[in-house]
Amino acid sequence: MIAGLAVGDFRDRVRRPVYAVTLLAAVGLGYLAVPDAGGHWTIMDVAGNRGVYNSAYVGAVTALAGALWLTFGGFHVVRSGIARDETTGVGQILAATPLRTSRYLLAKFLSNLLVLASMVGVLVVTALLMQLARGEDRTVDPIVLVEPFLLLALPLMAVTAAAALLFETVPLLRGGVGNVVWFVLAMVLAIGGQSASAPLDGLGVHQVAGSMGAALEAQHGTVDPGGFSLGLTKVDKPLDTFRWEGFDPSSGFVLGRLALVLAAFVVALLPALWFGRFDPARGSGTAAAPVPDARRAAGEASVSDGTEPAGARWGSAPGVLPQTEPRRAGAFGRLLAGELRILVQGVSRWWWLVAAGLTVAGLALPMNAVTGLLLPLAWLWPVLIWSRLGSQQAESGLEVLLGAYPSARRRLLAEWASGLVLTAVTGAAPLIRMLVAGDGAGTASWVGGALFVPSLAMALGVVSRSHRLFQAVYLPLWWVLVNNVAALDFMGAVRVNGSPAGPAPLLVGTLSAALLAGVFLVGAARRNVKG
Repeated sequence: MIAGLAVGDFRDRVRRPVYAVTLLAAVGLGYLAVPDAGGHWTIMDVAGNRGVYNSAYVGAVTALAGALWLTFGGFHVVRSGIARDETTGVGQILAATPLRTSRYLLAKFLSNLLVLASMVGVLVVTALLMQLARGEDRTVDPIVLVEPFLLLALPLMAVTAAAALLFETVPLLRGGVGNVVWFVLAMVLAIGGQSASAPLDGLGVHQVAGSMGAALEAQHGTVDPGGFSLGLTKVDKPLDTFRWEGFDPSSGFVLGRLALVLAAFVVALLPALWFGRFDPARGSGTAAAPVPDARRAAGEASVSDGTEPAGARWGSAPGVLPQTEPRRAGAFGRLLAGELRILVQGVSRWWWLVAAGLTVAGLALPMNAVTGLLLPLAWLWPVLIWSRLGSQQAESGLEVLLGAYPSARRRLLAEWASGLVLTAVTGAAPLIRMLVAGDGAGTASWVGGALFVPSLAMALGVVSRSHRLFQAVYLPLWWVLVNNVAALDFMGAVRVNGSPAGPAPLLVGTLSAALLAGVFLVGAARRNVKG
């Protein structure tokens, strides 16, 4: 029964848009991990060198890069299993069966692990294709190629799968706050896990780095012991090469990786101490939520196929209400005001106090601090609110009722505009300072960023029908930006000689328009399917 639940859940999740988007991002990162020989961007830098692109090096660098991304991005893909059972009504059915809580949690953990392992499997294929495409060494050693994925990536996937399950059973971590907490923890793991003193060998990087350093020293002489780096970085010149034939893992290292997987199993089963398995009589854990009235009114079944709510899939809709007659005078203004109220509904006064504090600080701090620190912070604070754009109606089961609105495009535009208003309000202080200082380039970058954030949130929300995808994309993007990667600076925070060093505001604005156009196209396609 455990295997059946796990496999069924796995099959459902891999059909979801968020799985495809996260997988594509992982494949893209695998491509970046094996750059062109003359490229200036790299994932792994070994004291100014890189390995020849053979099976050993390509497998190791792709496994490490993919593990770092999937530890964060994959978390958002797999953390919705319990919530979906709750909203579909499957939870009530399970509560009436003799299935034990520990078995249910084990099935969910195995499902999470299968999803993440399938992504790792695709990365193995990506590594093979990149080795052949770069052509430096086309001799394929399948064991050496796959070994890093088994020893480095899969144990981290087990930890991620267990953490996602744990977060779903803790009320405080069940929502967007949990996503932010995991982002911080994942960053700590990514940085601290590279240390030789990391528990259970952390990411396993130290073993790989030591082996590469020894090979480099044997071929080129003295090597800087602190010259190993893992992460997307730009180098002034293409890296030199050395030959690395892989690492010979010690028995202690292998045992440490097995212990990491075992620890993940323990963490996954830990919620059995408090998780109620949808049984209200237990008075703890997650209780099954009733089906929203809007969905019942539309005649939608409370349980579709035991996997997700009807209408939560691409192109599916239970019914269409007749459209109302439009009221032209001031209609868009009223619609925008309503969308803005919906967007910020439930936001606590403490959130607004922090936002006000950031605004005051933006008016008082020196200009360099405002553009380099305050603006990124101001445009990080609303991330949980932005993530509602494009997905809130689907997650609340209100799409059928909103189908009665006479102009779907106008409603989508108003929803996007509400996000734009929130972006402008939270970033108002840096804008005022740049206008007063006559910083035209900075102002233009600010405008580009203000357009880009709600456009990205709307596009990802409409495509995935979930708030998680935007959080999974925006937080790493923000992290790269604050680490001075100018190529991804959409807001003008990275500066050289006082001027924004990122993409041209016109380019950012064009990308924003393209994302918004995609929102309208997806919306129109879904309406055609309904018809």
